[in-house]
Amino acid sequence: MGGWFRGAFALAALASLSACTLIPQASPPPGYPAAIPSPAITPAPVPPPPPAATAAQLGVRPGPAIETLALGNGRASAALRSFIESCPRLTARTDTSGLTRPSDWGEACRAAPAWSAAEAPAFFARHFETAQVGEGKAFATGYYEPEIAGTRSEQPGFTVPVYKLPPDLVRGWPDEIPLEQRTGTPPLGRVNEFGKFVPYHDRAAIEDGALKGKGLEIAYAADAIEFFFLQIQGSGRLIGPDGTVIRIGYAGQNGRDYVGIGSLMRERGLIGGPGQYPTSMQGLMAWLRENPEAGKAIMRENLSYIFFREITGDGPLGALGVPVRGQSSVAADPAFTPLGAPVWLALDRPEASGLWVAQDTGGAIKGANRFDTFWGAGPTARTIAGGMTGRGEALLLLPKGTLSRLGTQ
Repeated sequence: MGGWFRGAFALAALASLSACTLIPQASPPPGYPAAIPSPAITPAPVPPPPPAATAAQLGVRPGPAIETLALGNGRASAALRSFIESCPRLTARTDTSGLTRPSDWGEACRAAPAWSAAEAPAFFARHFETAQVGEGKAFATGYYEPEIAGTRSEQPGFTVPVYKLPPDLVRGWPDEIPLEQRTGTPPLGRVNEFGKFVPYHDRAAIEDGALKGKGLEIAYAADAIEFFFLQIQGSGRLIGPDGTVIRIGYAGQNGRDYVGIGSLMRERGLIGGPGQYPTSMQGLMAWLRENPEAGKAIMRENLSYIFFREITGDGPLGALGVPVRGQSSVAADPAFTPLGAPVWLALDRPEASGLWVAQDTGGAIKGANRFDTFWGAGPTARTIAGGMTGRGEALLLLPKGTLSRLGTQ
């Protein structure tokens, strides 16, 4: 949330031709036919280069010295804690951004536990260097851990099922895709009653009962709209009438396209205009409640459906497999940001500026310098995350020596 550069060789060549001295040719002899001009030849259009798929392809360059960043704003100590929790994965997993190797993180990870929270800024300055991916222009949103009403068993007032990952959700190739085109990871889907691989049930089909009675319910929510937004967040807490808490986390997705309903509603002039609800999560929810039938139809345009599992621990787990922490963890696109890496954001939203650690991913978090800041749980987190839209600059903190190895210094 990079750019391509092209040389101006063709323009330079045209300019040089226009500066040449033209020598007039002799007229043809009498009776000799005049020269027939050659037909104009239109050059074939040059296709644009494919978009960069990783940070390494897009390109990185050195950023400012870490000492020049305001690491002492209180977030560095929380980032140090999250970095330490990320280290077991950082030093073992493949970085799909193409920037780092597991061994690159070893020195910083071994040293980190010995540094106190007060020494966090000095730790990052000692072991890291900054890198700008592409143009470095950042766009950040927010997410949180919702708390909504829910119970373990179905009862009056609690009828919205929370499903676990269904066993018939598998990967395969539809018959209509030729063998020579079956490359990469097969799509998600299911095998129907005729033995044919087809797309999995979309949101509308699941809400209409496609999975009902199959023993997949792990809980029941009280409010369909609240549960819809919990699915977008990817984890949350179900609070029963007696105060019982069931924490649920992301288990999988049905393989169907994610559609952001906020964008749809803005495009259709339903929110964001004069006298209309704002484009925040709170504004979306208010419109959906005021227009229940139209709202239900719009939510179903998001074909994606999230399945959950019950989790324990002191925080929801992110894609890195470690707990995400409020005001410390961000979701990022792992093709452009190494998961586990510290990230510096300088945004037009001061509360979101500072040091974070990339520990999660998201269906809508795609591209370089696109981040989703995590704010924890509770009313304050809900308010901040629901209205978070920040723009500015982003820097990655990479282990010292990484840029030299990549040939950017």
